[in-house]
Amino acid sequence: MDAKLAGQEDRARSLALFASVVEAGSFSAAGRTLGLTPSAVARAVDRIEARLGVRLLLRSTRALTLTAEGQAYLLAARRIIADLDDAEQQIADQGAPRGRLRINAALSHGRLCIVPLLGDFARAYPHILIDMALTDTLVDVAGGQADVAIRFGPLADSGLTARKLGESGRVIVASPDYLARAGTPQVPEELHAHNCLSFNFRRAEPIWPFRRDGRDFALSIEGGIVANNGETLGQLAVAGVGVTRVGRFSVATDIAEGRLVPLLEEYNPGDVELIHAVFVGGSTTPARVRVFVDFLVERLAGRTP
Repeated sequence: MDAKLAGQEDRARSLALFASVVEAGSFSAAGRTLGLTPSAVARAVDRIEARLGVRLLLRSTRALTLTAEGQAYLLAARRIIADLDDAEQQIADQGAPRGRLRINAALSHGRLCIVPLLGDFARAYPHILIDMALTDTLVDVAGGQADVAIRFGPLADSGLTARKLGESGRVIVASPDYLARAGTPQVPEELHAHNCLSFNFRRAEPIWPFRRDGRDFALSIEGGIVANNGETLGQLAVAGVGVTRVGRFSVATDIAEGRLVPLLEEYNPGDVELIHAVFVGGSTTPARVRVFVDFLVERLAGRTP
């Protein structure tokens, strides 16, 4: 092997080793994964830093911390490793969709709308390993933390590609049992007398929007429970705990089966959140990402309640 090829191979190994160190969180943990001693891993990182002329990791007795240069190197390492994996998989399989597909979705929408579709997708593409993560924390798709993420609401400017999967309106609901005990509000102002269950990540003071005679207004509401996802709030409403305002998709089944009753619909302002699949697009997008996004568009676009 000539010196140039050897150098390229060494750099590829360096990228993989550095990514493993950051993922493991320590030299010793990375060494166990890589089959190396902690000192060998530390020396390898030292060589990378010496070659680049910058500090990538700040070491302490308790943790490893990325510097700004280390963060940039890590993002590049993840992207290059993913590209190498994709290239080898496509060549080995003549472009057929295969490999690990990392999907990120919000807790409620993922469980109710995405997970039920995965069985059909897995049967259609048996060579794709589905790696599903449900979390309301945004992940860095461009940085290689996921291949496809399902996002609600306005999208930040980025180099990512986005395809619309649908949209979701919001609805105020309560259970028949709760309404029998507490009464049914006829105008928004009557919500002040009710236990209003709300999200804990929107505003410090919960506010629900309304529209009356073509004019929008908002009311501050109060209640005894807040939560970080609509599915939990819907379950509490079904249990008769109070009134809540959530995405219609998360309570559509409960409404259809009579466990929840929509309230104040004549005052609904009609606000909606757009739903998109976001991913790194372009001519090098892996086949597994393309077919999954196409699958979601076919199954979800225009069908979200």
